[in-house]
Amino acid sequence: MKRKREMEKESEIQSAIEELSMLIQLKTSDNHDKIGPTMAVLRQDINQNVERIELQCDSDPSLYSNLVEILKKEADEGNARKGTSCSKAFVWLTRSLDFTVALLQRLVKNPDQEMEEAVKDSYNITLKPWHGWISSAAYRVALKLIPDTKSFINLLKPKDENTETLIEDMETFISLLVPILEEIHPTLTLYRLDKLKST
Repeated sequence: MKRKREMEKESEIQSAIEELSMLIQLKTSDNHDKIGPTMAVLRQDINQNVERIELQCDSDPSLYSNLVEILKKEADEGNARKGTSCSKAFVWLTRSLDFTVALLQRLVKNPDQEMEEAVKDSYNITLKPWHGWISSAAYRVALKLIPDTKSFINLLKPKDENTETLIEDMETFISLLVPILEEIHPTLTLYRLDKLKST
């Protein structure tokens, strides 16, 4: 209960930094989406991919002691590129995080940049190459629902936090996430998942 109250006082960026910091220390939010339907869809997609992988891990913890074991098993069985495989979930989870990093890097560099432009630029380099026409059409619809930059920034930070502190939090978040993604991408290549496309 105390942890829940603490998380409600933190920004989403601060919560993510804390989660990544714990992950890095181990090394092996109850916050509601307030950043518009476009980002809520992205967050929902990320959650579904995480849940799919967690369910597989929980189904046999001794067999699936880490994610690479799941990828290896699905590759050996020829199921990695099929339907609701954990391999596909992992690919799209990684790409969603690539998009998040690209977007935050743009906002850190230029906090006044138009959100639509920042999202378009980030999408073009991270997700667009892998999207088929259905996903691309969905993106074009979602783009119309993006909040303006000021609203987005205000929704990311707690009321008593200034923009400079939020920018510092974003930089910390990026610095923690990028090394993890740099470890993940070679694994995707190893299991020939790096070129996987959607419909």
